[in-house]
Amino acid sequence: MSEITLNQSTGPAYTRLYAYGAARGENAVPNDDIVGPINSSDEWIRQRTGIITRARANADTNAIDLAAEAAREAVERSGVAPEDIDAVIIATISNPKQTPSVSAIVADRIGANPAAAYDLNAACAGFAYAVAQADALIRAGAAHYAVVVGAEKLSDIVDPTDRSISFLLADGAGAAVVGPSDFPGIGPTVWGSDGSKAELVGMNATLTEFRDGKAPWPTLRQEGPSVFRWAVWEMVKVARRALEAAGVTPDDLAAFIPHQANLRIVDEFAKQLKLPDTVLVGHDIETTGNTSAASIPLATHRLLEEHPELSGGLALQIGFGAGLVFGAQVVVLP
Repeated sequence: MSEITLNQSTGPAYTRLYAYGAARGENAVPNDDIVGPINSSDEWIRQRTGIITRARANADTNAIDLAAEAAREAVERSGVAPEDIDAVIIATISNPKQTPSVSAIVADRIGANPAAAYDLNAACAGFAYAVAQADALIRAGAAHYAVVVGAEKLSDIVDPTDRSISFLLADGAGAAVVGPSDFPGIGPTVWGSDGSKAELVGMNATLTEFRDGKAPWPTLRQEGPSVFRWAVWEMVKVARRALEAAGVTPDDLAAFIPHQANLRIVDEFAKQLKLPDTVLVGHDIETTGNTSAASIPLATHRLLEEHPELSGGLALQIGFGAGLVFGAQVVVLP
């Protein structure tokens, strides 16, 4: 093969998270407002999930609006000029249209045109996936600063009569700015999938089936007990691998921020990891609900608002859900 001269991009050695932003659905929906169609009670939902109330958006608010609001706050707090953002990555399963992407519209709304922009679908692991990709793009020299967002309006894909998942789901967006760093700020990502279990969480019909009158509007369903066992017993192994890959132990952590799937899962997860009492655990699900890709950044945003002393500390974050997909990494909190 003849010698080829070709430039190849390289970037900084390290990246970090600069700031977070958040947007929650405008309406607080308590359990009493949704128990009728599922023939349940406030007590049943609290015991089963830990949820007291959930955030749901107005009918005329969509995932794009939520994502733009969260991204705008993250950029403002980061100190990075919007025009210096050259990548926007949005994790969502609730784009109101198949195309254009949420990310392209959000990039324009926050003043980041003509940033590279794309959506990714990794459900509840989406934010961890987006952080992994932003980290890799920047260290490869393909971007300088990136906005990563998890954004969902899950109330659009809820069947109010479904007892498997409908009472969990909520609306919101969480965002972060990722950029170059003088120190390692994002640990190696441990991620993967198990498509053999895809039927445990997902949509109950396709859009073409709905179009052809063969099925009602597609909504989310899950096999709760199976998902619970998978999340607790399998995902704790992924969390331990992420700690090992980062070269840290549970004692080094300041916070543990798992996907806000269910408070019982979150608490059992923390117990299995043998986290010391000094580690703060994200419990955003109690008043926000399960927002899929948005849940990790929303829980992180709330923890940092309530405990600013966490800044500079290490947090283990892990997302897991439909697909079944998972992703975890240790990050330095901004």
